[in-house]
Formats: sequence, structure tokens, C-alpha cells
Amino acid sequence: MTSGTGAAIKVEEISPVKKKISFEIPWEEVKKELDAAYRTVGKKARVKGFRPGKTPRHILETYYRQDAEGEAVSNLVQRSFEEAIEANSLLPVARPQIEQNGIEAEKSFIYSATVELEPVVDPQGYTGLELQKEEASVTDQDVDARLEELRNMYSSLKDVEGDRPVQIGDFLLIDFEGKHGGETRKELTETGFRIEVGSKRLVPGFEEALIGLRKGESKEFTVRFPDDYHVKEFAGNDITFNVTVQDAKIKVLPDLDENFVKNFNKYENLEALKTDLRKSLEEEKGAAVKAKLQKAILDKLLEKNPFEVPEAYVERQIFNMMIEYQRRMVMNGMDPDSAANVAANLHDQFREEATRMVRTAILLQRIAEKESLAVSDKDIDDRIRETASRYGRDFESMKDSYEKDNLIDRLRDQLLEEITLAFIESRANIK
Repeated sequence: MTSGTGAAIKVEEISPVKKKISFEIPWEEVKKELDAAYRTVGKKARVKGFRPGKTPRHILETYYRQDAEGEAVSNLVQRSFEEAIEANSLLPVARPQIEQNGIEAEKSFIYSATVELEPVVDPQGYTGLELQKEEASVTDQDVDARLEELRNMYSSLKDVEGDRPVQIGDFLLIDFEGKHGGETRKELTETGFRIEVGSKRLVPGFEEALIGLRKGESKEFTVRFPDDYHVKEFAGNDITFNVTVQDAKIKVLPDLDENFVKNFNKYENLEALKTDLRKSLEEEKGAAVKAKLQKAILDKLLEKNPFEVPEAYVERQIFNMMIEYQRRMVMNGMDPDSAANVAANLHDQFREEATRMVRTAILLQRIAEKESLAVSDKDIDDRIRETASRYGRDFESMKDSYEKDNLIDRLRDQLLEEITLAFIESRANIK
């Protein structure tokens, strides 16, 4: 195949989303481009002894060969590549990877462009999906369990009475010293350490060894560290600890009465609190059931529609995930540089999930196109209005924020995915 530039073109498929296009541009075409490049360079060249624009070609070739050939190559590549893309109806998703060895006199200019392409997907099997949906009902036991969580949040600690020995559930303040191979290790030594006995925060056997001790008492014991312990030197080894109980307290839970309700300004009595807890539990369960159903839909869709995605899309998604992870770490108190390093080290771990997210987004977009699903400006405004109401802001200022931060397109994509998933769910057989 030849292009308008006279280039001979060969297209080779590396994968369904990657092609290598090889070009051979005849010397006549290269010479024209090179002459034009020298004319351009000559107008700007400043060579001692010659007026601007009057420097002879052989002098320009001595001093400006790299500039002229660079411009000629750039122009030849850009023009021939664009012609090849258009002639072959290709949709690149990122800049091509160019390989070339420069211009040689009297020879054709040869180069290749490896380019990633938008995947061609004709979605199948998205109607009539066989799905199971859990009940989202909330039981009295669920409400009671949430009440117990609240009681624990408002609990207090009081000293263990008399000389009672330590029991499971006690809160201790301990000092401990750990020895590995008979040598005390600072990594295994701590002063003023707080622990709830039975919480399983420490290695197996450690907390159990504290049961029966009294305040002020010490004990020496040996525990075997797990084989998968994060410090390899200690993993699978026996470590001897000497522990002293400095203080022991027990947790006291408040009674579930009207005094407990006074902790919350918005409830008149215990029943009102229970009613609100039930409502929030129903919302949580409903959201969890919906999320589980949507995951089942996506799992089946991805299974029925296998296709590759461009690496450029995956890398872009990984980058977004790293930025989000870094943002969360900074919000949790980590300094920005450390957070950036931690996020960067997770690049490869994010790949599988990033690939799934990209495939999902493309598949839902193609289904929306096939079924003529769309998001209207009213849909956008309604969602912004709903968000504004939830955060106690007015609609106009919230919409201005979305527009200022260029979030409207992202919101449109999000809503289109929701509409598409709702469409698929409405056409599914749900038990």
C-alpha cells in the first residue's frame, strides 16, 4: 500500500489493540522535505561572514545538518503517519512509538510506528442474565448488634478491683522485653504498651500467657512466631518474653436506658434511636446487596465478552489509583513524600484491578451505545442538586465547583454506567 506521500506502508497486527506500521518513503520525497527544511533553517541561521538567508547549502550542512534532518524527519513522520491512520481507519489511543535511524542520502527513509488502538467490542449476552439477589431485610438481632457497638463506643474503663487476676477482656498497660537467641532485641521490647487481652493483636500465645497475672507481677514465657511473620528473622522462631503488668482495667458498658439516649441530641427516647439505627442499617444493607449484584453482573459480562485493552488505558488507570491511594495516606497523617513512595511501589499490585476497571468501563460504554442510552443535562443537574443537599450546600455553588474542577464529564460517565447497569438489571432474570 502507498500513501499520498508516496510511502510504501505495511501494517502488522501485534495484538487486537496494537499494530506496527512500517513505512518506506522514497528518496525523491525525502529530498524535497530535506530541501524545504534547509530553506527554513537557512532563514534563521546566523553564520559569520554571511547575511541572514544567504548562507550556502554546503555551509548549512556543516553547521545545521542535525536541525534540518530532524525537522525533515518530524514532518515526514507526522504526515505519512496521519495518512496511514486515516487510510486504515485506525483509532490511536496514545502517541505512537517511533523507531527510525535517520536520513541517508540517496536512500529511502524507513521507519516504524507502533500504535495502541481503541478496542473493537460488540457486546454480547447482557440481557437475560441469570442472577441471585440477597434479601436486604434488617432483623431485630441486627439492630441489637449495632446497639452493642454504640455501647462499646461510649464505654469507660475502671480499675480491676482488689487482687483479681487478669482475665480475657481486660485492658492492660504492660512493659515487655523480647529475646531472640538469648539476645535482647529492641524491635521486641516496649514500655507502656496498651493491650486488650483476647484482641489477638499480638502473636498467638502472647496474650493468653498474661491471663492469671496480677497488677505488678512479671512473667517469663516463650512463644513461637508464625511462619509468615513480616520480619523474616523472627518468622517460625521461638522468642522469649519477660512481661510486667503495670496496670489492669476493665471495660464498663453503659446501660441501655434513657440516660444513654442523652448522648445523642436528636432522639427523644430509646425507641427513636432504634428506629434510626434500623433505617441506617437498611440503607447499608441495601447498598451492600446492590454492590454485590452489580459485581455479579460485571463478572458475567466480562466472562461473556473477552477482549484486550490498550496498555495506555491501563497505565492511566493505575496512575489514578496511585494518586487516590496517596491522597488517602496523606489524609491519614502520612507525609506527602512517604505517601508518594508507598503508592509508587504499589504500581504492579494495582495492574489486575486497573485492567478489570478499564475493561468494565469500555464494555458498559459499548452497551450504552448499542442500546442508545444517554445522560441528559437534567440528569447531571439532579445528581449535583442531590449531592449539594447531602452536604448542606446550594446547587449553584456546587455546580460551579464541578465545572471549575472539570468534573462534569466524569460525573456524566459515572451516571451513564449507573443507567447502563440499571438497564442490564431490568433485563435480567433475578431470583
